[in-house]
Amino acid sequence: MGIQIINPIAIGKETRKRTVVMNTRKLHAWVHYYPNPGDHDEMHCHNEDQVFTCFEGQCTMSFPDGTSQALDPGMAALITGGSFYRLENTGKGPMILMGHRSGSQDTVKIIDYVTRKDIRDQVKITSRGGKEVEFPA
Repeated sequence: MGIQIINPIAIGKETRKRTVVMNTRKLHAWVHYYPNPGDHDEMHCHNEDQVFTCFEGQCTMSFPDGTSQALDPGMAALITGGSFYRLENTGKGPMILMGHRSGSQDTVKIIDYVTRKDIRDQVKITSRGGKEVEFPA
């Protein structure tokens, strides 16, 4: 069927990890789940445009210029390809986001801010205590 109705909050709570929910040649979508306040990724960008929508908790996006913006449930971030950002769970419990990005999941690049190299196979979430948690792209 060409149309599927999903509940991103239920998917996040059930899988408790990043879960791809759609992957076509033109678009892919996933549910992000960061379980603990303080969990974060590193400053990076992608080669495609994307949108994040916050469904639960709070996500703070930090930018290379030192500024940041908090996303609360119902808010969205519109990101053009090549824009660097960092995601952090700044809420009091789990953070659930849904992301959509142009292009296939299989061709997306994850560009590290420091090295400017594709780190697709090395992406991790770091907990507030410094523990790395595997986080496949």
